[in-house]
Amino acid sequence: MKKSEKSIKIEEKNTQAFSRRKFIKNTSLAFGAIAIIPRHVLGRGFLAPSDKINLGIIGLGKQGNILSNKFLSNTEVQIVAGSEVWNSKREFFKNKLESLYAKHRNANSYKGVSTYLEYKELLERNDIDAVVVATPDHWHAIQSIDAMKAGKDVYCEKPLTNTIVEGRAIADTVEKTKKIFQTGSMQRSWAKFITAQEIVSSGKLGEIKKVLVNVGDPAKNYDLPTEPLPNGIDWNRWCGPAPLLGYNDKIAPRIVKTYPDWRDYKETGGGILADWGAHMFDIAQWCLGMDHSGPVKFIPPTDPKAVRGLKMFYENGIEMVHEDFGRGWGVRFIGSEGTIDVSRSYLETTPASILLSNIHVDKKTIMKSQGNHYQNWIDGIKSRKQPICTAEIGHRTATVCNAANIAYELGETLYWNPKKEKFKGNRQANKMRERKNRKY
Repeated sequence: MKKSEKSIKIEEKNTQAFSRRKFIKNTSLAFGAIAIIPRHVLGRGFLAPSDKINLGIIGLGKQGNILSNKFLSNTEVQIVAGSEVWNSKREFFKNKLESLYAKHRNANSYKGVSTYLEYKELLERNDIDAVVVATPDHWHAIQSIDAMKAGKDVYCEKPLTNTIVEGRAIADTVEKTKKIFQTGSMQRSWAKFITAQEIVSSGKLGEIKKVLVNVGDPAKNYDLPTEPLPNGIDWNRWCGPAPLLGYNDKIAPRIVKTYPDWRDYKETGGGILADWGAHMFDIAQWCLGMDHSGPVKFIPPTDPKAVRGLKMFYENGIEMVHEDFGRGWGVRFIGSEGTIDVSRSYLETTPASILLSNIHVDKKTIMKSQGNHYQNWIDGIKSRKQPICTAEIGHRTATVCNAANIAYELGETLYWNPKKEKFKGNRQANKMRERKNRKY
C-alpha cells in the first residue's frame, strides 16, 4: 500500500527533527556545553546561545544612530544593514559602522554593512534575525508588522504607534508570529523608575488617589511652510502612509543636530504629549498595575486652546491629570500616606522615610543606573521570552497618549472601554482611532 502524501510529509518532518536532535546531542557530547552549533543546522527560528544576532536598523537619523551605538559594543550582536530615505545618512551610517568594526578587528578595512533605500529589501535578507525600527511614528506599525511577518524580532521606538488601531495590530501580530518585541520605553529598565514602581505597588504610599503627569503639548496640524526639496532624499517614501506634506527642514533635516520637529504634528507624531507621554504615562500605567488596561474616562479642559488640564479616570477611581506640577517632565503619585515624585533627574518621597526604607543600595547608584533595555531584548531573542516592555504594554501606553490627543482635539468628555478598545457612544472619536493610509 502506498503511503499518503500527508504521512510522507509527517515522516520527513519527524526524520528532520530527529536528525537535528541527534546532531545537537552528538555535538554537545563532543565539545561540551559551550558547543557552537551552526544556525542552518538548528533550522529557522532556532538561535544557538553562542550565535551572533544579525541586526538591521530601519531609520538612520538621530535616534537610529543612537540606538545603533547601543548595540555596537555588544559582542552578541552584529549590525549588518540599515535602511534610510536620505542618501547622505545611509552613507554616513555605513562608513561609521565599517570604520568601527574594522577597529574592533584591528583590520585596515571592513566591508560588512549594506544599506538600502527601501526597507523591504533589508527585510528580504534571510541572514538578518532582528530589526530596530527608528523611523518617525507614522511608519512604526507598517514596518514593525512587515518585519515580524518576514520572520524578524523587533525593537520599535516609542511611542509605539500613531493611532490606536495600529497598536492593536502590532500586538496581535506579535501573538500570531511569536516574535520577540521590545518597545523602546527604556525608563522601565532604569533603577529610579523600578524603585518608584516597587514603592507604589507595595502600598507604602497608602491608597493612591491621584497621579500628576507632566509632559508636553498635544499634537497639532502640520503648518510649516513648504521649502525647496533638497537633493538626496526620497520625500515620497519619507511621508509614506502619511499625507504628502510640503517639505520643511525642521521635520526632516539633512544634518541632525537636535531631534526633528515631526513629533509635534499629528500627521507624523502625537505631539510631545505622546513623545514624552510614552515615557511618563508609561510609568504611571506600570506603577498602577494598568499595563493591560487604561483610563475609562477622559475630561478635557473647558478652554479649547488649553494644552494642559486633561483629566483621566481609571475604573477604580484613581484620577490622572496631564498637569505641570513645576518639576519638568515627570510623574507625581499622591497617596493617603504620602507622595512620590519621579523623573530622570529626581526620585523623592514625602515623607522621606518611605524612600529611605525602600533603598537597598546607595541612592546615587540608583539615580545613575539606567539598566540595559537593549540587552533585555537581546536576552529575549536568545531565550524566546518576551522582554520587559512588550508590544501589548507599548500599545496600552500609546493608547493613553492617542486617546488624550483625541480628547483635546474634540474638546468633549470621552468614555473609553479598554476591553473592546472603543469609545462609548462617540462615532467621531471612534473614527479617529485609525487613519486611512496614503498609497505611496
